[in-house]
This record gives sequence, structure tokens and C-alpha cells, in this order.
Amino acid sequence: QVTLTESGGGLVQAGGSLRLSCTVSGPPFSNYAMGWFRQAPGKEREFVAAINPRSTHYADSVKARFSMSRDNARNMVFLQMNTLKPEDTAVYYCAARIWTGAVATTPTEYPYWGQGTQVTVSS
Repeated sequence: QVTLTESGGGLVQAGGSLRLSCTVSGPPFSNYAMGWFRQAPGKEREFVAAINPRSTHYADSVKARFSMSRDNARNMVFLQMNTLKPEDTAVYYCAARIWTGAVATTPTEYPYWGQGTQVTVSS
């Protein structure tokens, strides 16, 4: 059983920063590739960032503004979001999959999901 719990969302003004956290339960965390996705009202869930044991990947829309990291000792991943824009407003989801060596950027590739945390950026 794998359980993911996100935290850290909230309301922030444009140009501000937020740090999302995701805690994962279920062994062994170091074998998992992790992803962050987001879904705005009326839109499909979209890829934001992914991290695996070897590399980190970002959507073009967040590259240079967002940074994903992981702490294997605490079974956690983080998404540091800087220079936030109103178009970043969405529910942000943490996702997990067993790492196969390939980068996964689509929601269907991740079998485990958190409940989501709302991020709202005001203009």
C-alpha cells in the first residue's frame, strides 16, 4: 500500500513563492520515481516536474521557476515554486511509480496519487 500526502498549498500574490511537500508511505521510497502534476478548473491534469534516482525533469512552463527535490531519508519530495504567476493556479498533485529507468510525464504512468493541494496565485 502506497499513500501520498501533500501539504504546503495556499494563496500567494503573483511573484511570490510556495513550497509544496509530499510524504510517501510504503516501502522502499528510493525505488520510486516521483512526479508533480497540476489541474486547473476545466483543464486536463498536466505534468509539472518529475524526479527519479538519476535526474529531474520539468515542464517548459515552469522550468527556471520551479525546483523539485527529494529526501529519501524522510520519504519526502518537495516542489519549490518561485516567481509564481496567476496561470500557476491549480490543484497540485504528488504522484509515484516504481522507477523503470524511463522518465514519465503523463498521468497514466503513475499508479499512486495524493489527494491534492490547492495553489492560488492572485494578480
